[in-house]
Amino acid sequence: MLNKQIITIITVSFLWIAAAQIAFAKKPAGGGGGNHMQRGIELAQQKKFDAAAAEFTKAIEANPKDARGYANRGTAYRQGARTAVAAGDSEGASTRYQSALADFAKYIELAPKDASGYLDRGQTEYELKQYDTAVADLNKALELKPNDALALKLRGFAHLRQKDYANAITDLTKAMELKPDPEAYRWRAEAYRDSKQYDLAVADYTAILSQSDPNASDQARLGAADLLAKRGYTYALALQYENAIADFQAALKLNPQDNDTFSRLQYAQSTLAKKLASPPPAASPSLTQTPEKPGLISLINPLYIGIGIVALIIIAVIVRFLTRGKAEETSNIIR
Repeated sequence: MLNKQIITIITVSFLWIAAAQIAFAKKPAGGGGGNHMQRGIELAQQKKFDAAAAEFTKAIEANPKDARGYANRGTAYRQGARTAVAAGDSEGASTRYQSALADFAKYIELAPKDASGYLDRGQTEYELKQYDTAVADLNKALELKPNDALALKLRGFAHLRQKDYANAITDLTKAMELKPDPEAYRWRAEAYRDSKQYDLAVADYTAILSQSDPNASDQARLGAADLLAKRGYTYALALQYENAIADFQAALKLNPQDNDTFSRLQYAQSTLAKKLASPPPAASPSLTQTPEKPGLISLINPLYIGIGIVALIIIAVIVRFLTRGKAEETSNIIR
């Protein structure tokens, strides 16, 4: 359930970004191609992305050297791909994503010094989970435009998916310094959590929750529930089960159908109960007998007996040797 919510949130945020990109594209100078370009922008703003792509195609046919046509059509294809993903149309999404990549490659070919081409292609590669190539393109975009908050945020996302938590945190922090963004806070919190910096992760989740209003809309309610569930999970990883339980319960009030959070709540409650249970009584120490002093008999060792006998024999031999040849004393007693 949480994964679906995350996909929805990411999709909506990316749709807003992409729509803004088309909405603020430079208006064409005029002519037939210019009319098609303007019409394509209007259709994209109405979320009619396939129709917008068709208009941008006509603009490209009228002026094939105009890089803006490829940029706008690539963006329309990418938006159409996101819509297809949300609808469960994986084949349609794949086709549109590949068309977007081709258009952004042409955009880069025609305008190699424009950071937007690398940014757009890197963003598309990120959505396709091609994180290595996404980072390479975003690196190039940031070489050309170092303080681009969106490029930094996207590169931070890609680093996070590569489990490169240190660089993810660095990029997301810099992106937020340039432009405060709840989404960047969310993903930096995940980077902190996955790198076991639990206090910092909790601080980021708390900062976002303090700015959210779960009563604003259904989407806001689900978003707040997701944040509470994530903070609760972070508390659980930090072994702070009381805080975890409180967050899980608050999340379930906002989204009672979240089975993952319910399972985590049960786990936290059972773990806390075991932790608080009285410890079993200590086992009585076993009595040990005082060792008895050995008796005299037990000290007699056959080896010692043998040595004593040998010593006596040697003494007898020596005495006999010393007394050999001496006259025996006679008794003065007359018998």
